[in-house]
Amino acid sequence: MSTDIGTRPSPLRRRPRGWAAPIGAAAIAGLALAVWASTRLQVGPATREAALFVHLVSLVLGMGAVLVADYLALLWLARRTTLAELVRGMRRLHLPIWLGMSGLVASGTFLAPDLAAGATRIKLVLVLALIVNGLQAAALGRRMAAEPAPGRRLLLRGAASALVSQACWWGSVWIGFSTTQS
Repeated sequence: MSTDIGTRPSPLRRRPRGWAAPIGAAAIAGLALAVWASTRLQVGPATREAALFVHLVSLVLGMGAVLVADYLALLWLARRTTLAELVRGMRRLHLPIWLGMSGLVASGTFLAPDLAAGATRIKLVLVLALIVNGLQAAALGRRMAAEPAPGRRLLLRGAASALVSQACWWGSVWIGFSTTQS
């Protein structure tokens, strides 16, 4: 049974206003710390293999949740679900997406990335874009949940966010795959 978007209190609305900037700064600082640490760490083959396993598991968790979110959006576009169900489903997927992203960044620290390589730098920019896009997507989801009928502008922002997300995830995967093959 479906409820109207604006009728259920969202647990995400309990977060105080202005939360995105500190969380965003912490996430970006975490990425910078991981990049810095990757230049200082020298790991053995067993640690590298364990980090690669965590990296792959984190990819499945994070990108898998992103693909489920996009599938929910396609169901809504096909009029097989309500916007309320779409927004509720997306909110539930933020945790596995962020856990996956965190696991990728943390495990990537132990994979000895070649920071001098252009592809690695592009991948880091894509990861940074994912962080920023994820924060704005969470805020967008709260706005959509608060509106009884989100307008065209909010829906276009949601579509743009999904496109940015897909481009960054698939771009990062492609770069990661291609750099391990060379």
